Amino acid sequence: MSDDSLDDLTLDELRLALAPAIADEAIFDGWSDTALVSAATRKGVDPDVARLAFDGGAIQMVESWIDAIDAAMIVELPREKLAEMKIRERIRALVQFRLDQALGREEALRRGLAIMALPQNVARSLKTGWRSADLMWRLAGDTATDYNHYTKRTILAGIYSATLAVFVEDTSEDKADARAFLDRRIEGVMKFEKAKAKWLGGDREHFDLMRFLGRLRYPAK
Repeated sequence: MSDDSLDDLTLDELRLALAPAIADEAIFDGWSDTALVSAATRKGVDPDVARLAFDGGAIQMVESWIDAIDAAMIVELPREKLAEMKIRERIRALVQFRLDQALGREEALRRGLAIMALPQNVARSLKTGWRSADLMWRLAGDTATDYNHYTKRTILAGIYSATLAVFVEDTSEDKADARAFLDRRIEGVMKFEKAKAKWLGGDREHFDLMRFLGRLRYPAK
């Protein structure tokens, strides 16, 4: 079915619009030219224009799907909506939203993860993962500018990637195992943050490494 709304899009906009449809086709044909042409035809887009938009090949298709999920997440879970939740609930809602976008597309996700793991794509994949983790934290209301800015995003990127690995293999009803795995990972991070806050105290901006090491050597009585 032709989608006239796609006719006047820029190539960047077209990538976002086509990426979910390509993911649907990638379930059967992988992230291939066949999937690209099928998605373009279904959306009423000239296949040659679609090829021009995705001249970066499979990795660009996968990245565009991730970008499309990022864009949808901004719309569905704005800061104002998340502000009513506790921080762990915000992070859980954001990660779960992303997982929900892959429901029924597990094979496309599995193939996409394999493409991202190729040696020539690792650097791009890390950058993409960092960008999504940064977006999730910003939507969750994080304003940290010190070292916490980096540790939070690194930890969340790790949680998300580990949960994806469980998600693609999860055959339990309603992905219960993946949901439980995500909850355990978030709970573990919350405990870590509480322990870190106890060690660092209120003055996180001026953390004294020597004082910290001294505490390890001579624990408070």
